Parts: sequence; C-alpha cells; structure tokens
Amino acid sequence: MSSIIGIGIDVVAIDRFQESLDRTPGLLLRVFTPQEAQLKLSSLAARFAAKEALAKALNAKAAFNWQEAEVVSEESGKPSFKFTGEMALRLANHNVHLTLSHDAGIASAMVIVEAN
Repeated sequence: MSSIIGIGIDVVAIDRFQESLDRTPGLLLRVFTPQEAQLKLSSLAARFAAKEALAKALNAKAAFNWQEAEVVSEESGKPSFKFTGEMALRLANHNVHLTLSHDAGIASAMVIVEAN
C-alpha cells in the first residue's frame, strides 16, 4: 500500500519568468536540461513550476540539482519527471505524479509524491 509523502503546487507568471531569464542569463542552463531549454517560454515556465512544486512536495529545505528532475512528455502528451543522479536514488521507491497547465499568462504545476 502506498502513502502520500507530500503535495506541492506552484504558479508562475509567464511574463515575470521571462524577466527573470533576461535578468539572470545563467538561470536557463542551471534549471533546465538541454532538451527543456529549447522549449517555448510557456512550457519553460510550466516546467519551472513543476520543479518548484516537486521541491515543496519533498519539503526540500536544501537546494537540489534542478537538472536531475527533467520534465518530459509521454507519447500521450502526459507530463512526467525523468529523474537522474541523486534525485533518481532518492525517489527510486516512490511514485511521482505531475500535472501542468499554462493559459492566460500563467503556468502552474502540481506534484504528488507517494511512497511504494
């Protein structure tokens, strides 16, 4: 039987996210994998929200390697995380559920982490 370890949600104003990217050029490469970094702005903002929501669901007080939690799209279009490195080890026995949305200048994400 699984149990919920944490739930996280985050909302990003897409125009403010663009301002952050413009102000801090290294942010793009620090937060996103090369595949993610090629996406359009609204998708980047949603992925940023996903990583923030993951940190909240994990109650991450210390920073983690953002690139170890890549947001990918399954064939159906459903978003999910692809974990690598320490994050993959940390979440090896967990199910992580993710949903994304972006509309009307806002990107949002919700994450639920379950222990197996």
